[in-house]
Amino acid sequence: MISVALLPEGSTSDEAARYLFVGKEVDWHYYKPIADVFLSTSGGHTDYSVIPIENTIEGSVNLHVDWMVNEVALPIQAEWVYPSIQNIIGRAAEVTGDTGLIDYSRVVKVLSHPVAMAQCTQFLRANLGHAEWEHVSSTVEAVRIVKENPASGWVAIGTKAGAELHGLDILQRSVTDHNNNHTRFLLLGERPLTEVESQTRKTTILVTLPEDYPGALHQVLSAFAWRRINLSRIESRPTKKKLGNYYFYIDIEMSLDSVLLPSAIAEIEAIGCQVRILGSYPSFSYQDDK
Repeated sequence: MISVALLPEGSTSDEAARYLFVGKEVDWHYYKPIADVFLSTSGGHTDYSVIPIENTIEGSVNLHVDWMVNEVALPIQAEWVYPSIQNIIGRAAEVTGDTGLIDYSRVVKVLSHPVAMAQCTQFLRANLGHAEWEHVSSTVEAVRIVKENPASGWVAIGTKAGAELHGLDILQRSVTDHNNNHTRFLLLGERPLTEVESQTRKTTILVTLPEDYPGALHQVLSAFAWRRINLSRIESRPTKKKLGNYYFYIDIEMSLDSVLLPSAIAEIEAIGCQVRILGSYPSFSYQDDK
């Protein structure tokens, strides 16, 4: 049986993980702080961690990137994209006016995870700008708090699974600012993923440039460009060792088993760059048929 650490039951992470492992026997281990998700796998208590790493609207989740790079040494074993569908959740009887329609003026507080709340800014400003907005550790934690505070005028932003888990109503579906809101997840762990297959593979590396080397980044990009290797993402993050010292987090649309990619990495190292391989792994999209 596979053991997987992830954020709480009913969260988007939970929905996404169940999609990846649909039909497989999995022992789920739920944690509230993302640090405990990482530490569960790095400490050998679970086989994998499910980590949300990037969102269509909010971009990279920097805290999770930094944990993956600086705090643990868990290779990436898979990535997949899953839609982040956020809903307004509460008790319909509390916010229904005389017409039987939802009356948002009755809402005094909205609770959710800060990333989920940021994905719904337009709806919140238009309908719940008068209410207090409170950040909590996860969307499903927000739903739980609303459940435990009846007749309070509180609502949560969360998933359909979270509403079902706690027996609350979905007051309005899909309130994210954009219809194409998706989150990219990584599966981290020492064990290669053999339970699901994909024809698409990617590789992620970290590149630290040599100091006092003018044009080093151009040289790095050129090593990929002339080989026609596509980079789907490149992002700079501080090394946390020296002010002004950065590494580059690079996603590459090619397997490390190819002929071209190892030679590109060797060329980068030859000019004095430090290269750390975070993983070469299968990549899935929501449309994949598992």
